[in-house]
Amino acid sequence: MLPEGNWITRAPSLRRKAVLIAKVQDEGGHGMYLYSAAETLGISRDKMMEQLLSGAAKYSSIFNYPTPTWADVGAIGWLVDGAAIMNQIPICRCSYGPYARAMVRVCKEESFHQRQGFEIMLTLARGTAEQKRMAQDALNRWWWPSLMMFGPNDAESKHTAQSMRWKIKRFTNDELRQHFVDVTVPQAEFLGLTVPDPGLRFDEKTQHYETGPIDWTEFQGVLKGNGPCNRERLEARRRAYEAGAWVREAAMAYAEKQRTRANAA
Repeated sequence: MLPEGNWITRAPSLRRKAVLIAKVQDEGGHGMYLYSAAETLGISRDKMMEQLLSGAAKYSSIFNYPTPTWADVGAIGWLVDGAAIMNQIPICRCSYGPYARAMVRVCKEESFHQRQGFEIMLTLARGTAEQKRMAQDALNRWWWPSLMMFGPNDAESKHTAQSMRWKIKRFTNDELRQHFVDVTVPQAEFLGLTVPDPGLRFDEKTQHYETGPIDWTEFQGVLKGNGPCNRERLEARRRAYEAGAWVREAAMAYAEKQRTRANAA
């Protein structure tokens, strides 16, 4: 929500504003679905929130990058939500029911987000020269972080093998990343944009695109809290939690009143 939320008031048209508001609302719902699924494992939502606000819990590295232009909203929808779909569709058939059921709804909404983002990029790419440059700059910023979303290479991943055995993951990080690249590069070509990877090439033998090396030092740095917006985004979460204290207190008071009335009836 945070990477895009600050563009709601600056969206270039009423239509764009309404669509972005709907997307941000969807993303808030996704968090609730996943908190509910996690609660079935025996951890409370309050505990998970405490871990997030203290910095103890890890969350997706992609949320710690800035969105300096409107084109970033399009690039996030096209690339980030596109990568999320690649990750999440197989989870709809994973071995853990609460997680799988949550992902069914999430994937339907993420598909809408991806199309919305691509449509923004298409509009910019077919606009003025300045708009096309804006789209290209956004692609340059988000391409590599989107590839990193799939996690470390399989040889370096600590959890992939176990998740595959338990059938929580159905494809490895590298398999999902390859599928994403194979789908997305032709989309960039359709837009008339250039993927910012001088090592990118199509292998006729394998029928797959090969990419240049990923800077995993950047990935690890962002996970450790040293990304360009880590501190800013976490502080925003803390402020929002504190500002919403009265809502939680009012809801608890109302629930207690309802229970008292029910018991007295």
